[in-house]
Amino acid sequence: MDILLHPTYFPSITQCVAMIQAKKVTFEVCDNFQKQTYRNRMNIYGSQGKTSLTIPVIYTQKNRQLYKDILISNDEKWQDLHWKSIQSAYSSSPFFEFYEDDLLPIFKSEATHLMAFNLTCLNAVLECLQHELDYDFTQEFELNPISKTDYRYLANHRKETEQPLKPYVQVFDEKHGFIPNLSILDLIFNEGPNALLYLERQQLPQ
Repeated sequence: MDILLHPTYFPSITQCVAMIQAKKVTFEVCDNFQKQTYRNRMNIYGSQGKTSLTIPVIYTQKNRQLYKDILISNDEKWQDLHWKSIQSAYSSSPFFEFYEDDLLPIFKSEATHLMAFNLTCLNAVLECLQHELDYDFTQEFELNPISKTDYRYLANHRKETEQPLKPYVQVFDEKHGFIPNLSILDLIFNEGPNALLYLERQQLPQ
């Protein structure tokens, strides 16, 4: 199955299920940017429950801007803040130390364009999962693609459907219970090498 997806900030587990089980992935790069989506946000599991980490961007609604042209605002040290939040949430998880050195450089290197940064995050995830993904990019925007299954809606948390995901052990689940469909980082830090098998066994989004 060929699918169409948006590149997002350390994608959700449901997005990764779709990617891993697809024959080929095409990333949408010809669309307009939309605020309050997973394009510049991910959810992790902190001590207080679900925690959103948002990349600040330079954007105005007066003029439409292509997603691939969106610049990151680096006025504040958001990368340091995000990494400290990830450390606080997952330092006691079984596999944080195993992947820490692979992921830390992402939060130390300069980030200018949102989409390029998200693709860097994706490649780091694929490295952690030890999975080669066959993907390319759109050449034009299609509202209703014919030849691909359209999973672009998975980038919009407001349009997400409740996707059944098998529970796994999370760091703070004794306090807040199982929280599904967080960033793929949650699965990687808690399941380690078993993360890929978990993704392969989940039901594809409907």
